[in-house]
Parts: sequence; structure tokens; C-alpha cells
Amino acid sequence: MPVSFVLSGRLARLEPLAPHHVEGLVQAAAEDRTSYAFTPVPHGLDATLGYVDEALADQAAGRAVPYAVVRADDGRVVGSTRFLRLHYWQGPLVWSAVPDAPAGNPVSAVPDAAEIGNTWLSSQAQGTGINTEAKLLMLRHAFDSWRVRRVSFRADARNLRSRTAIERLGATCEGVRRAHSRGLDGVVRNTAFYSILDEEWPAVRGIIELRLAAAGARAACTRTPAEPSPQTGMDDRLIPA
Repeated sequence: MPVSFVLSGRLARLEPLAPHHVEGLVQAAAEDRTSYAFTPVPHGLDATLGYVDEALADQAAGRAVPYAVVRADDGRVVGSTRFLRLHYWQGPLVWSAVPDAPAGNPVSAVPDAAEIGNTWLSSQAQGTGINTEAKLLMLRHAFDSWRVRRVSFRADARNLRSRTAIERLGATCEGVRRAHSRGLDGVVRNTAFYSILDEEWPAVRGIIELRLAAAGARAACTRTPAEPSPQTGMDDRLIPA
């Protein structure tokens, strides 16, 4: 499975998900749950313990790389996200293909394609730029460190908020798969699929960085002279967990 790293930015820090994040996740998910209609977010201590255990089991099996989203200025856990549906295309060509099984040593394997998903933030963290920066950190890790060919996203077609956020990243809509799966509300849902390819990444990265810079400039204009100026830029260092 891919090695998990801490990914650090100006607004957010993505820490490999671990049991010590449970209490913070419980508090984050309890702030206001009205925006979670289409998103599986654990509710309460027992559900969050199960959520983390399941995520770590998927990681141990090489199926996912889960993170806790931590607010950089105060270290507060504000949500979670992960890489999932990892695909490996290296090694001998076999049929039928098993795209999620790496050839060679699975501990040192890196994927050729991945999906970013299972993302949720506390109500107070939504709309603050944390989600945008978290996506930039993950995309940069996927394209610049893993050298993937594609990063995918998906959303319930009814979830216009998530779809708009994905489209603002610069992802391309590949279409809507009708009656794709059962939604969180039990209704058989249509699913919208998006992707960013490696050749599109430089332009997409520029768009996201400009958006974050503009948001930072607006925030600086609204601060009083007594308020300290936040650090600028993001930390490119990868810190093994």
C-alpha cells in the first residue's frame, strides 16, 4: 500500500487517520449535521470508532489512504478525507485484470490512478478555504509524488454543493451514471463522475493556487492592524507518519 504522509498547508494539515483523532472527529461531526444529507459522516463515539477502524482496515488492505483534516492555526480536527479506489497498472498484463492489486511489493507500491472522496468537514470549517487547500495538497501528492495518470471524484448527482466544489477545482465531468447505486437516503441514485488527468494538472494547479491566493488577500484586507498576518505558501515537505 502507498506510504502515508502528513501533508501541510497554510490553512490545513492532513494527518494520517489514527485512533487519537476519534474524539476530534466526534466533536467536528456534532457541530451541525444539516449539510450531511448525501455524505456518510459518523455520529457519536461508537459510530466514529467504527468509522476509523473500517478506514484503517481499508488502508491495511491497500484499498485506501485515509486522513484527518486538521485546522492549521489551532490544531483542531475538523473532518476527514481519503484516497480510495487505488488502481495499479504496472507489471505483467493479465486477464482478467485486477486493477486494485499492485505488482511486486505492496508496501512500496504507488498507484497509477486514485480517487479522492469520503470528504466531510465540520460546519464551522466549511467555506473557509480548508477544503480547497486540502484538495490541492492531495492532488499535488498524487500527481507530483505518486505520478498518477488520473485522479477521480464522484458525487450523488443531487448533491449540487459537492458537484460545484469539484467543478471549481477544474475537474472535468465525465458524465452521470444513471441508477448507479443506493444513496445515503436509501434512494437509488445517479452518480456524477469527474476526473483530472496528469496533462491537465499544471493548469488545474494554477487555478487552485490563484483561488487560494485571492482568498488569502481578501482575508488580509479584512484583518485589523492588531491581528497577526498568517504565513503564506504551503509546506512541500512530506513527513512520513
